[in-house]
Amino acid sequence: MLRLSKKLLFAIEAVVDIAYHAGSGTVRSSDISRRQGIPRRYLEQVLQQLVHHGVLAGQRGPRGGYRLARERRRISIGEIVRIVRQLEGAADPASEPDGSEIGVKVVRPLWIDMQREIMERFDNTTIEQLCDRAREKNLSRESDSDIPDFTI
Repeated sequence: MLRLSKKLLFAIEAVVDIAYHAGSGTVRSSDISRRQGIPRRYLEQVLQQLVHHGVLAGQRGPRGGYRLARERRRISIGEIVRIVRQLEGAADPASEPDGSEIGVKVVRPLWIDMQREIMERFDNTTIEQLCDRAREKNLSRESDSDIPDFTI
């Protein structure tokens, strides 16, 4: 089921923050938490899942932090949505077979079609596009360097 949750918003915001602020280095989770107002308890769990699924790469140590594991243009919002949905583990009531005839034959198919359309849009929206939007809005960056596309 596609539902907007704090964890989903935090995950997308964190990845965009990393892409927008990383420059040639890493971004610390404490900096993401401070800039975006994301509680650390949510953030660390989400960041680790994004590392596990190959969206982010983590670096330990005093200069540690997170960076993108792939180029910004190769990471879609849809990918992040699927990772967080898996993490949340919520069942999709629209896919349950039982219910009223109107529900099963009319309402649920509409809902499923709408979810598919939204996911297609998320799949076609990249982190690079959101960074471009942030630049268009003149959002400040803590790093003076331009944001390179990381190839790993």
